[in-house]
Amino acid sequence: MINSFPIKLSIIIPVFNEQSIVETYLSKIQSHPQIEIIVVDGQSIDQTVLLAQQFPVKVVISPHKGRGNQLNYGASIATGEILCFLHLDSQLPPNYLSVIENQLSLPTAIAGAFSLGIDASGWSFRLLETLVNWRSRFCSLPYGDQALFLKAETFRKMGGFAKLPIMEDYEFVQRLKKRGKIQIAAAKILTSSRRWQKLGIFKTTLINQMMIIGYYFKIDPNILARWYRSQK
Repeated sequence: MINSFPIKLSIIIPVFNEQSIVETYLSKIQSHPQIEIIVVDGQSIDQTVLLAQQFPVKVVISPHKGRGNQLNYGASIATGEILCFLHLDSQLPPNYLSVIENQLSLPTAIAGAFSLGIDASGWSFRLLETLVNWRSRFCSLPYGDQALFLKAETFRKMGGFAKLPIMEDYEFVQRLKKRGKIQIAAAKILTSSRRWQKLGIFKTTLINQMMIIGYYFKIDPNILARWYRSQK
């Protein structure tokens, strides 16, 4: 059950050509009078927008393509005091409102995210969850699929996500870490295993690490984005 929440929350979900899953995942989001759900489409060419409009959510089309642009556009029209950036194929825990409130009420917190859970069985996925959650806690380095949340005022002061074709969430978290602590909640978000199952856990993890290495070596983000998409 969702607990009472005195502050309005805006959940921002970027989508692009997701007609195969958009109904499934939007139907799983628990609504509440103080929750604003904004689905930001990246100019899809399929039926994503029409399908999303069947739900009690605000559906908008970003004037510019790219996930970072979509997230910034969603934030620019959000009315909540707190923003939560959620991947479409990630399901928030039932008590997400109270978790967000509790994490952001801590005096050193600048932002927060959930621990990662993956919706697949097998020891390899449990090991992956463990490693990701260790990294998140000890390095204050959650990834986008852990649903980053923070005060809207903080987001605006930071200028939002950088205009990058990829790695926008990683870059944003790096800037956040300089301002305060990123709290990692014990509560788990349940994320789809589809990207790991498509390429395999080892290859997917290797690709992600190569992207981080490329980012640190200041390789042109457009080159990184093209390489990343060629691997999918």
